[in-house]
Amino acid sequence: MIILFRIFEYRKNNPGLGCAKLYLIVKRLFENTGSMPGRDAFIELLRKNGLMVRLKHRRHYRTTDSRHHYRKYPNLIADIVPSRPNEIWVSDITYVETDEGVCYLSLITDAYSHKIVGWAVGPTLETAYPLEALRMALATIDDVTASRLIHHSDRGCQYCSNEYVSELRKHHVSISMTQSGDPLENAIAERANGILKVEWLYKMKIPTRDECRSILSRIIDFYNTQRPHMSIGMQTPETVHQQAGEQRRCWKNSYAMG
Repeated sequence: MIILFRIFEYRKNNPGLGCAKLYLIVKRLFENTGSMPGRDAFIELLRKNGLMVRLKHRRHYRTTDSRHHYRKYPNLIADIVPSRPNEIWVSDITYVETDEGVCYLSLITDAYSHKIVGWAVGPTLETAYPLEALRMALATIDDVTASRLIHHSDRGCQYCSNEYVSELRKHHVSISMTQSGDPLENAIAERANGILKVEWLYKMKIPTRDECRSILSRIIDFYNTQRPHMSIGMQTPETVHQQAGEQRRCWKNSYAMG
């Protein structure tokens, strides 16, 4: 059965992708063939073939140190609902385990489209890696767009450092930061990290740091271009990044983002 073969293929590469999202992806491939099962039958097919998501708990690593002498900036986005791409970028750092040791992944996510616009991975929490992610993201926009952009992050020393702040100021980007340790102050960034970890990284065994980089490149491309997100009407971030205006959300809890 060709549908089952494609399901196996997607599940192998995306072990934590939810059933509803996997259904939508496969449906796009087969909806005009007349052979695509309904959603309930699809989920039963997953269950019978051992293709449901398996949960696994992992240890946690501290990635934020706000006990430093650098200037901390106010929260500029508390009452803003973005209506276009490149209006607000949110940044965060998370960890990735490999057999060689932990890597740290820096992400910059567009708050409107939820597209990951910049990323970098390194063996330490040094500022060089968040700065690499920032420069990747800035390379995608012009100076006029940058001057209308707000960059939001936690108060970690990397984001408050002279090097990072100087790069933002050079491009006339407004600087916004959380005011407390409440993850809801940076919810979109936290959720992007969580999706990558829960749907992929927690379920993978990564031998080396070099392989980690290539794996992340594939995962982030899938996240941006193929994975439907409830927070943007089950569209992909790449699609929404070309739009403007209010997005239709498919959740009941206002804090959810998937």
